[in-house]
Amino acid sequence: MTETRVESADEQRAVELGSLEAEMTRLGAEGAMEILCRSLSGVVGLAPFPPARASARFGCASIEVEWASPEPAPAAPAAGAAAAVEEEPEAEERHEVRAPLVGTFYRAQEPGAKPFVEVGDAVVAGQQVGIVEAMKLMNPVVAEVSGWVTDVVAGDGERVEFGQPLVFLRPGGQE
Repeated sequence: MTETRVESADEQRAVELGSLEAEMTRLGAEGAMEILCRSLSGVVGLAPFPPARASARFGCASIEVEWASPEPAPAAPAAGAAAAVEEEPEAEERHEVRAPLVGTFYRAQEPGAKPFVEVGDAVVAGQQVGIVEAMKLMNPVVAEVSGWVTDVVAGDGERVEFGQPLVFLRPGGQE
């Protein structure tokens, strides 16, 4: 007589985790982290705004992304703030290109090469303006809008944090 055994959900999860651990071991630390980081980058890239926190783990794999609730619209300025209202449009004309992840920022493709952009250069949306290296992976930093480079605030070879401003642009019709 044949015995049929039904696995519980906990038993099935243990089998899946065991096979995941085996696959992670087969890939090695660098391969597993590369897959996790690529997956994390893909998830973050699909969002309409950057996450408040993102992390990737290696032990039994994990990707965690946390989004802050969108910020409410700023309140209207007070009646006596006419001078502040005049300065505000200038602040709005500046667009920040931010670090897509934690790593090391490079202005050029390789040491000694011409930087991707310099102050005063015209850029188009999607143009590469730098690189952030993380775990031996070179991640392009691209301008989201067309315009002119007004400042490069991150130094070449400087360690940067997620969301840190790297380059400032003055938006303009370059499309």
